[in-house]
Amino acid sequence: MGTRWSALIYAPTSTDHKALRAALARAVDEVDHQMSTWKPDSDLMRMNAAPPGVWIDLPPALMQVLATGLEIGRASKGAFDIGLGDLVNAWGFGPRTADPEAIRAHLGQCRPPAHDLLELDTERGRARKHGALSLDLSGIAKGYGVDRMMAVIEGFGITSALVGLDGELRAKGVKADGTPWTVAIERPDYELRAPMSVLTLQDAAVATSGDYRHWIDVGPMRLSHTMDARTGGPLNNRVASVSVLTESCMEADAWATALLVMGEAAGSAFADAQGMNALFVLRTESGLARRPVGPIFAPGHHRGAATGI
Repeated sequence: MGTRWSALIYAPTSTDHKALRAALARAVDEVDHQMSTWKPDSDLMRMNAAPPGVWIDLPPALMQVLATGLEIGRASKGAFDIGLGDLVNAWGFGPRTADPEAIRAHLGQCRPPAHDLLELDTERGRARKHGALSLDLSGIAKGYGVDRMMAVIEGFGITSALVGLDGELRAKGVKADGTPWTVAIERPDYELRAPMSVLTLQDAAVATSGDYRHWIDVGPMRLSHTMDARTGGPLNNRVASVSVLTESCMEADAWATALLVMGEAAGSAFADAQGMNALFVLRTESGLARRPVGPIFAPGHHRGAATGI
């Protein structure tokens, strides 16, 4: 998935560390081989290549991620959309270089969301499209990969661990000294990698979506790699990043993207109405500004699962 995975554990002395490392690597590789848009033979790309109306058999893991992606797409009214692969490719954020002609064709075009075009038959493990659709799971697959890694660790009987893929993290239990796991939320800086906030996690997951790792400069504008179906192009608002804390890293990953697309006002109002814990970081004329939603990200708060500092 173009990044590194990590696992920090406190395990019994009887744990076979070699077997554990191999199992974790297999779990991540499975997600990559099923859900990558960079591998032409991945199951996701096989689905993308299928004509509309044809049922395609898919593995259970991919079916689970597709189902969650469609569910969050409906709940967010399309702010999170797994059907924007053609936009990602047109702007050069996928395996291909930017295509100006394709960019012009998509700009300003209304398009049905993936949850209106993709039908899942969960009992038979298959899916079919009801129209032209290019799927991209970059906003949810890494979070799912983190959840799979934690499932592997639990299968080894380990009760204290912190696992991560890129900026998506999930913690189980506490460290050996009884304190929660400490992780940083990165400052959304285009040049430097530095922490902006610190969370202590216990039996919780956190994921961050932002504009500061992959972008393109178009004249005076710096445009994010996150696509906005409403405009047919890259997202362009003043939200630099959104971090979401939930139990499932897959859901945190997708909701962070959804809230980023919704923007400052609509996103924070939606998160508040849904009882989410989210941290919006905004680009203002005077610099970066924090806008926390929910008690977890309030400075100094402690509620067992996490503490915002």
